[in-house]
Amino acid sequence: MIWLLLLGLITYLFITQWVASLTRTPVWLLWLVAMLPVFVMVVWTIVFRGQTMPTQYSIVLFAGCLVLYLYLIQRGRIARSAMDTEPPVPSEPTPEIQPPNLASLRPLNPAEETSLQTCFPWSVFYLRHLEYHPQGVVCRGQLRTAPDVAYRTVRENVEAQFGDRFDVIFQEYHPGEPFFELVLNPAATIEGRNPQVLIRPGSAIVLALLTFFTTNWAGLQVVGRVPTIDALMENGLPYSIPILFFFAARSFGQFITARKYKIAITLPCFVPIIPLPFFPVGTIGAFTQLKSRIPDRKALFDIGLVGAFLGLTISIPILAWGLVQSSVVALPSQGGLFNFQALDPRFSILLAIFGKLAIGRELTPDAAIRLHPTAIAGWVGVLFTAFNLMPIGQLDGGRMIHAVFGRRIGARIGRISRFLLLGFAIVYPHLLLWAFLLLLLPALNEPTLNDVLEVDSFRDIVGLMALVILIILVLPAPKFLTTALGM
Repeated sequence: MIWLLLLGLITYLFITQWVASLTRTPVWLLWLVAMLPVFVMVVWTIVFRGQTMPTQYSIVLFAGCLVLYLYLIQRGRIARSAMDTEPPVPSEPTPEIQPPNLASLRPLNPAEETSLQTCFPWSVFYLRHLEYHPQGVVCRGQLRTAPDVAYRTVRENVEAQFGDRFDVIFQEYHPGEPFFELVLNPAATIEGRNPQVLIRPGSAIVLALLTFFTTNWAGLQVVGRVPTIDALMENGLPYSIPILFFFAARSFGQFITARKYKIAITLPCFVPIIPLPFFPVGTIGAFTQLKSRIPDRKALFDIGLVGAFLGLTISIPILAWGLVQSSVVALPSQGGLFNFQALDPRFSILLAIFGKLAIGRELTPDAAIRLHPTAIAGWVGVLFTAFNLMPIGQLDGGRMIHAVFGRRIGARIGRISRFLLLGFAIVYPHLLLWAFLLLLLPALNEPTLNDVLEVDSFRDIVGLMALVILIILVLPAPKFLTTALGM
């Protein structure tokens, strides 16, 4: 049952890191729904004395829980903001402000309404009507200048009238129909006014020390050595130091980028875990948490890009150097992504090419790679980078796709991507865990403050290149490539 506890822990951390900020649905409820199929299948196996659940029942169970999981997320979104609802079509255009019928929904009194109208110059954004919601006001009208000029003008006017009471969000539901949304600002607190309060190094240092211990433990466990000075020098530190450097550099890169754009963000915190035989890693990474909204799609792209760029530029050289120190063993009948003692190089196009370049003729069709501890750190870094490059939700790839194509199209790409990966997982079972975790992620991101302003052509090209790199990292080596490499 240890694997069940580990899966439950990873799922819980996954939901708290990437899903909890998008919905008001309790984390424990989302976790329970996500883990329910696993619990039912375990109980079924126990009750029926080792018999697995029939495939048709498993499919219905997973599909039902997935639908319920996504419904709970969406229900929390609707209660939180009106930004995901399609704008109603007015019966006839009118420039007059249309008050709501329910006064209890007004976040503004009549005097503040008048002040708000003056925040929208007719030459910048011609205000037609307001829509009231419990936590904000949607301002619809016609854009009459460049998006960056309109957003800057309206935001400055709103801040002059209302201070930091509202976040000013500029987005569009349909192309060519931008609108402003004033959302009550949850960061208008001590932490929001003083981002230095978020930088509390005590817990981050403690978690880093614990992760140093668990990663050294993992390096020793892979080769089955007892903890001695020689064992730590040969197997513990050569794994622990590179993997900690990878996660720290990646997270601090995002931390520095966020601070550059004046986004409140927590210090990176490592997450140590006990290394297990089927998951001998010792950590699931280092994470930061954004505490304020991202200003625009350019900042969103750069935060995603710096994580992916640092991940690749650090993990690939580590992997390449470690492969030179690795050896060849017989290919096992059953393998996996974390079988470091006999890793099938055909799991990834990148691993196949680098493995052949590093090892040479010894890497034959019936051979696997026994990874050096440094190569293990590089391989784990490549896997983590590849997962984060997936164009879904708040992952690095999801942020870049949102920035390049817009929020709605980015969400559609994310939905298609995770079901494509699920299809690949049917053919390549080692991708099944990835497909399961990606199904837990909402495809629709929160909008940036100025979500109408597009990124430049350079970032468009880099975003498309990231998708090509993702294919090289994730997809198994095709037959023609293994034949050409003699594998």
